[in-house]
Amino acid sequence: MAIPAAIDLQHLPQHVAIIMDGNGRWAKEQGKLRVFGHQNGVKAVKDTVEGAVELGIKYLTLYAFSTENWNRPQQEVNALMELLVKTITKETATLMKHQIRLNAIGDLTSLPATCYQELMEAMEKTSANTICTLTLALSYSSRWELTEALKTVATKVKTGELRSEDITEQLLSEHLTTAGLPDPELMIRTSGELRLSNFMMWQLAYTELYFTPKLWPDFRRSDLYEAILDFQKRERRFGKISE
Repeated sequence: MAIPAAIDLQHLPQHVAIIMDGNGRWAKEQGKLRVFGHQNGVKAVKDTVEGAVELGIKYLTLYAFSTENWNRPQQEVNALMELLVKTITKETATLMKHQIRLNAIGDLTSLPATCYQELMEAMEKTSANTICTLTLALSYSSRWELTEALKTVATKVKTGELRSEDITEQLLSEHLTTAGLPDPELMIRTSGELRLSNFMMWQLAYTELYFTPKLWPDFRRSDLYEAILDFQKRERRFGKISE
């Protein structure tokens, strides 16, 4: 699909984050188990990532699995982890072809050993790629991330490595799992839900939010284009006034 001429390629968001929601509802509409929705969600991931790379978006973050998702039925969690391993293994060659660096944030050590190993190997193999950084948020939640960052900072203060007056917004940002990544300029959520669901709450402070009723398995690069066009119509003031 050709990039719409209306998109200003000189005014793209550097970092787009997506809450991929609606796999379960999509499967239910098909009369299938929830895992069927997750399997078809992979197609949406592939098309969206390829669309982002073609546009020239440098950073793309996908909310794939939250810390709260561990509370889902064990059968679904197991199927998700198996799907994640298979997808990473299968798509590493594609990441290399498109010069995409794979990154991950979250409590990664809580992942099953096989999943963790495949993820680390793919991240290492793609580490020199420079066209786009694809970050998967796995076993991630913003409250978990902030809690861990504060624990680390508190320990450094206790040991004398930091003084309390050294603590700034920048310092805290440097202790988050997203350290080294620019804050998202655009956040997209599918399925029509109007909430952040514990996702990057610190980083999304001034992010433009875009909600679409489309369920994630039906999301394609054309939907990404629509979100970009909507973003480009907005005025980002960061607390200032237009003048």
